[in-house]
Amino acid sequence: MKIEVKDVTKKLDKELVLNDVSLSLDSGKIYGLVGRNGSGKSMLLKTICGFVKPDKGYVKVGGEDIYKNNTFPKKTAALIERPNYLPDLTGYENLKMLASINEVIGDKEILNTLEKVNLLEEKDKKFKKYSLGMKQKLGIAQVLMENPDIMIFDEPFNGLEEESVKKIRKLLLDEKKKGKLIIIATHIKEDINELCDIIYRVDNGKIINK
Repeated sequence: MKIEVKDVTKKLDKELVLNDVSLSLDSGKIYGLVGRNGSGKSMLLKTICGFVKPDKGYVKVGGEDIYKNNTFPKKTAALIERPNYLPDLTGYENLKMLASINEVIGDKEILNTLEKVNLLEEKDKKFKKYSLGMKQKLGIAQVLMENPDIMIFDEPFNGLEEESVKKIRKLLLDEKKKGKLIIIATHIKEDINELCDIIYRVDNGKIINK
């Protein structure tokens, strides 16, 4: 799987939030996006996911221009900004409901994924009672559970305890070995040093080094 971002530019309320961004990303690698808050990292991720149509340029995923064809990229899952789910459902029930959309996994895969992210013991707790770290784990589980080819994470380790951080970092490295394309926006140096094969710095909507 390959992602091609070419000359992507986007304005919001007359403010330039993405400025002529071009990237080429390949399977089997973990890419890091680093930069201060408001630099354009999250907006770039949303554009790659098909959520924000660029004013100029294109995004191709697996050779398909997702905005030309008005499609979401196939076999792609993302956790962008703060995860949010139905508050009166349990963590497990939220994932079960989302899994029913594509119907490619069942209870076994959901439970296995919750165990992988250290959330199995809290699976029957309502989402509204989850801590910040538990919410993050649920978001990571959602990305992982259907075994997508492309995984996108925006500050995935916010609020996580050290044990879970280490476990999920290893999990992502294992996914890379399986040939997955992974993108992580982060400001944590350890994430960059331990996970990322290639790092892009984002500033004022531009990629300032490649």
